[in-house]
Amino acid sequence: MRGLALRRPSFRSIAILVPFLVLFIALSIGSRPFLTSINLLNILDQQSSTLIIAAAGTLVLIAGGIDLSVGATYSLSAVVAAEVAQTHGLALAVVAGLAVGVVVGLVNGVVSTYGRINALIATLAMSFIISGVGSSVSKGNLIVLTNSPNFAKIAQTDFLGVRTSIWIAVVIVVVLGLLLARTTNGRYLYAAGGNAEAARLAGIRVNLARILAFTISGFTAALGGIIDTSRVLSTQSSSGTTLTFTVLAGIVVGGTSILGGEGAVWRTVVGVLFIALIGNGYDLLGANALYEQITLGVILLLAVGVDAWSRVLRR
Repeated sequence: MRGLALRRPSFRSIAILVPFLVLFIALSIGSRPFLTSINLLNILDQQSSTLIIAAAGTLVLIAGGIDLSVGATYSLSAVVAAEVAQTHGLALAVVAGLAVGVVVGLVNGVVSTYGRINALIATLAMSFIISGVGSSVSKGNLIVLTNSPNFAKIAQTDFLGVRTSIWIAVVIVVVLGLLLARTTNGRYLYAAGGNAEAARLAGIRVNLARILAFTISGFTAALGGIIDTSRVLSTQSSSGTTLTFTVLAGIVVGGTSILGGEGAVWRTVVGVLFIALIGNGYDLLGANALYEQITLGVILLLAVGVDAWSRVLRR
């Protein structure tokens, strides 16, 4: 019978699920347009890139790293894909954009593991480098793709009444969630972030596990950049300036520990959508947007506080 017993939800799961459900119910009652399929699908469409990048960022944080270059990678990949699309077509543009993300992620992983440079510093430095490269590639100009209508099909095609941007996000989130929760590599990521030395003594190749996480993060940042470029058919080298903060906020609000070894992709999804609901609620209720930033800051502090206290209680 013990095997049939339901697993009790963790404190972190309750800490993100309850506020999310309370906010969802409150907005449903307080705003008639909120609980419509148009509004809810718009939220998912607008958050599709953030969900994809944050899901991969969860793997990096769990493995004991941090990727501050996702915003710059997002921009550079989008710029490269847009430039290639103008002369060589859609397929080569997508391949080129994704290749940029994979290379950046791989370099981040190698530099921060075998190079023994703190991941925060390594990826911050990388973000400056690739931001400069992105400005050079685009020459600081806005790239418009209205003459490449095929590019819009990546994110703007409807399937069963839902845009492909949302379907792509669902697939990536499910794949990364299963990778983390159901595979040996997922267990290696938890071990690498929880206690790297113990993981090495157990025979786990910690550096390779972290390089895998960084490479996936680079790939998803590139994919996010391509999707958003497809949604608006334009991009520029500064398009991902605030993305890194948004992604990290969603991951941390979802309960993934900033110290590694703890977290889940599904909780990151809830964290990203929780922040999106706050923004949507401010718009629908006509509240002063100045207080939105204050609200997000307070929520982020509470999330980090919950992380710290849960560690204290486990000792």
